[in-house]
Amino acid sequence: MTSSSDRTAHLAVYDAFADWETGHTTAHLAQNGYTVRTVGLTREPVTTMGGLRIQPDLALDELRPQDSALLILTGASGWDEGDGLAPFARTARAFLDAGVPVAAICGATAGLAREGLLDDRVHTSAVSFYLAATGYAGGASYVDADAVTDAGAAGGGGLITAGPTEPVAFAREVFALLEVYDAKKLDAWYRLFHDSDASAYEVLQGE
Repeated sequence: MTSSSDRTAHLAVYDAFADWETGHTTAHLAQNGYTVRTVGLTREPVTTMGGLRIQPDLALDELRPQDSALLILTGASGWDEGDGLAPFARTARAFLDAGVPVAAICGATAGLAREGLLDDRVHTSAVSFYLAATGYAGGASYVDADAVTDAGAAGGGGLITAGPTEPVAFAREVFALLEVYDAKKLDAWYRLFHDSDASAYEVLQGE
């Protein structure tokens, strides 16, 4: 039996977060039976980089890994300006330790690097030297790719990372990890939204 936690994804929200980076991910999760809930440091409203005001559904200290299928972390200047967003990286550690996946894009990858979560996991980001500047120890595991999934060790959650220009590839990795689409439809989805291949639409519609 599928529990509500199996169909709930949590999107971290904070001031100036890059709202476009996870739009494909959250929209298509919602269209495929997932509930997307927002989580802030508190329940106080935040304003995205695009100027949208968001009221978080819950505060970070209310979030438990067992209540979630995925934690999504998006980019924001705050990842590189002090430790204000570090609690989200610590929460990502708790998710991975509990066997629940985490997906991080853009500056969020630097936050995970500082937390030590990329030291022994295959990962990517904007460029290798961006993460190297954090002083992390995972340079040998960096992959120059649009988006990367590390399946995790036994009992550990999978980790998805991507650079800031790859929101479609980021979504593709999320859908693959959560098995939102089968392989044929996932390929069609990516061709439609990344390559504007109109012929892929019929595959998505099951024709």
